[in-house]
Amino acid sequence: MLGLWGVERGGSMWRDEAVTVAVAGRPLPETWALLQQIDAVHGLYYLLAHGWFALFGDGLWALRVPSVLATAVAAAGVAALGRRLWNARAGLLAGLAYPLLPPVLHHAQEGRSYAMVAAALVWATWTLVRAVERPGAAGRWGGYAALALLACWLNLFAGFALLAHGVALWRAGADHRVWRPWLTACGAVGLGVLPLALMCTGQAEGQLGWLSRPGAGEWAAFLAVTAAGWVLARYTAGGGPTDGARLTRGRLAGGGLAGGGLALALLAVPPGTLLLLSMAHPYYVDRYVLYAFAGLALLLGAAADRALDHRPARARRGAVLAVAAAVLAGLLLPWPLDLRGPQSRKDDALAVAAAVRELAAPGDAVLFTPARRRDWLLHDRATYRSLDDVALARSPEDSGTLRGVEHPAAELPRRVRAAHRVVVLADPPDQPLDDTADEVAKRDVLARHFRPCREIHVHGARVTLWSSVGCPRRR
Repeated sequence: MLGLWGVERGGSMWRDEAVTVAVAGRPLPETWALLQQIDAVHGLYYLLAHGWFALFGDGLWALRVPSVLATAVAAAGVAALGRRLWNARAGLLAGLAYPLLPPVLHHAQEGRSYAMVAAALVWATWTLVRAVERPGAAGRWGGYAALALLACWLNLFAGFALLAHGVALWRAGADHRVWRPWLTACGAVGLGVLPLALMCTGQAEGQLGWLSRPGAGEWAAFLAVTAAGWVLARYTAGGGPTDGARLTRGRLAGGGLAGGGLALALLAVPPGTLLLLSMAHPYYVDRYVLYAFAGLALLLGAAADRALDHRPARARRGAVLAVAAAVLAGLLLPWPLDLRGPQSRKDDALAVAAAVRELAAPGDAVLFTPARRRDWLLHDRATYRSLDDVALARSPEDSGTLRGVEHPAAELPRRVRAAHRVVVLADPPDQPLDDTADEVAKRDVLARHFRPCREIHVHGARVTLWSSVGCPRRR
């Protein structure tokens, strides 16, 4: 399986995955206390990860294999969907294209929920197509609602897929036989996810406060991908009218036209909606709508199928060989290799922990600046517990928070000065410094009363040993 190749990413783990390990490793009552304050949006995923780790441990393979499996399930769903909308060959090509898309491959090797969300929504879309074929089949609509609800409990932004489905049905000219059960299913999903939505509403600022409004780069990428999808949809439609997807006798008709409309809606509506909302209040991160790439894979598969249909038999065989050769060559290009290395993520929590072990002696103080970089060490319980977290007033477990509660700025200098050796975990020098009173107080007491003895730079971080009593010789 492609996702298993290099799944350990050179023995690295970035900070979001470190949070998964730290939170899923807590006892369930402590996790529940956390979710009432922050990260409720990932609550179901943490619960699943807790059970998985109990069975298989929390090593890198155990951390990422669920996402690899979920991506395989999603690829199978894309193939099944392509087969139902077009034909078997289009489905096969779409299923092969899906896990090769760089964003999909990226999250196939990540210990977070996004691959699972995509898998649930792909199969929800497949179930929707089957339900439209027989609008009176209540079981199919129930399956659609159940899969959509699962996706939304894994991540609330999965709900934009239902909006995409609605747009596709509207463009296809659905009648009341389809609208009525579809709206009923959406209502059931809404009611089912309401408790989570209410919890997350009060957590939005703390959860997403680090985001800024989408810039020109995000909009340009969205418009480029959407334009490419539109061209592919037109091509698969054979140059026919863009609204050629119709509902006839309760069944999606028009072959590629119907598939093109549904795939294009899935590709464009979720990220476009999230981008628009983010202009008022920043919510947009591309991984939140990873599932939209299923639409692109469907269009690629259908376009490749139509291209093959327009070639003589010998040319078709040659084209198949050419596509296979291109896929194999693509596996050797730099980007698949880069995605499987530490540099593909923002930082490396395992490298940070190794640097701490190299610099620190048991009982040394540790200081995180900014405080949110405590994520780098909480997953390594043995290393963290061997040090004195001098800024911490209440632990993450006791406070029911992700990173604990620190002492106020006025108290920090006294506590730091009481230590003779402090291991400081900080962002790289090229990153902006937080200007809060707490972070300024940390930097000021270090500059006034300590001197740096040794510094280790790792990907996305630096670890420095500061001392007030002279620097030790290197071991």
